[in-house]
This record gives sequence, C-alpha cells and structure tokens, in this order.
Amino acid sequence: MENTYPIEVRKGKKLHKAGEICDMIYFVNKGAIRGYVQDSNREITTWITVENELVASIHSFILQIPSYENMEAIENSSLLGMKHSDLQHLYNIEPEFNITARRFYEKYYSDAEIRALMGRLSKAETKYEYFLKAYKHLSTRIPLKYIASFLGINLETLSRVRSQIRNTSEK
Repeated sequence: MENTYPIEVRKGKKLHKAGEICDMIYFVNKGAIRGYVQDSNREITTWITVENELVASIHSFILQIPSYENMEAIENSSLLGMKHSDLQHLYNIEPEFNITARRFYEKYYSDAEIRALMGRLSKAETKYEYFLKAYKHLSTRIPLKYIASFLGINLETLSRVRSQIRNTSEK
C-alpha cells in the first residue's frame, strides 16, 4: 500500500516514547509489542499486541497530543507503519477505507474494555482466568513479568495462580 513503511524492531527497542506525539500507526506482521507507563521506579504494561493487529499509542495518535505510554518490542518484530497525515489522506480519497478503519477501531475499543475490566477485578485468580479467556494465545508466549504487570499483580502471585490452575486441571 502506498505511504506505508516497513519497519524492523529488535527485541527490547522502543517504538515510541512517552511524552512524544505518536505520529505512526503500525500493523504487526510478525512479533510482539507492549505498551507501558512508567510509575515511579516500575513499568506497568498497559497492553500487549501481536501479529495481525494494529498498534499505536492510540490516544496520542488520534488526538496528535503527547502520549502517556511507551511502546516496546518484546520480540523481534516486523511492522508496517503509516503516518497520521497519510491515514487522514487515505480516509479522504478512499471513503470505503473508513469502514475498514472503523472495524479496526471497534476491535481496539473492545480489547480496551476487556483490559479495563481485568484491571478492576480484585482477585488475582479471576484476573488470570479472564486473561486466559481473552489472551490464551499469549499465555505461553509473552514473558511472565509482562503478564503479571499487565494484570496488576506481582510475579510471585502470578506464578502461584498458574500453579494452582495447573494442579486443578491435572486432577
């Protein structure tokens, strides 16, 4: 597609930094990206995205204001990027692309609702059960420290919950 840019990002490299305007939206061809915010001396994972999904610091991208979050590759990743201005131009010259974009945004919003729900649950076991329902494909792929951070629990609690689930399923 015209005005898209192939981008290769190595594991551990930032794709976007908090405080900057997110001027690119990316389609993940291969790999995994996480969003996170810095809270004092800890990083809090806010989302995790893998193949065949769009990724951006969406609030910053849509409003073209500085973002709160960082975006980092947690695997070597191949992306296809598009600038905000190019996307706006595409909306104008290809009106049917607005329907495609709406479907992507609907998916993004739906995923955000699940993340918000998980974050409000009080029990670690319940959070992880929801995670497995919504993101089972990530449960053995993504490092546990990011899953724990994503769920708002510490790593030791996540390990205990996973062990309990394993023991229950073996009975």
